[in-house]
Amino acid sequence: MACYKPVTHVIFDLDGTILGVERLVKHLYNNNVPLAIATSSKKETYLLKTKNHQELLSSFHHSVIGPSEPEVERGKPAPDVFLVCARRFDDKPPPEKVLVIEDAPSGVQAAAAAGMQVVMVPDPRVDAKFCKSATLVLKTLENFQPELFGLPPFANDQ
Repeated sequence: MACYKPVTHVIFDLDGTILGVERLVKHLYNNNVPLAIATSSKKETYLLKTKNHQELLSSFHHSVIGPSEPEVERGKPAPDVFLVCARRFDDKPPPEKVLVIEDAPSGVQAAAAAGMQVVMVPDPRVDAKFCKSATLVLKTLENFQPELFGLPPFANDQ
């Protein structure tokens, strides 16, 4: 079993609904792992995509919506949105302690450029060459094993 550097915080940028995301968010939240959202979507698009997921969104410490944030000077693949997001956690973790869950190639590049590990859950149509910067590539978050990154493992009943 591969092991990666332990992390303490998780940032999500998942534009679509990805299988297993709700289970993972609830698990991490229930185990006091600080969570945030960093997206390069426009605010209107973000609000539209998340309007039916308010209960799940309440698990997140904060959200950084790139285009509407003055601190985010450059969009992906620049690392700005992830670096700003990490700084907004109360304890301001260093980038190497942050794991990013991402679905887009430009987001993977941005997270890697920020010095963060990144789990990519790509659209099946994405060419494998765009996944090379990811720390780990999964078909679904149902296959994610938090303990590989030093996070609490799922209980057998989860």
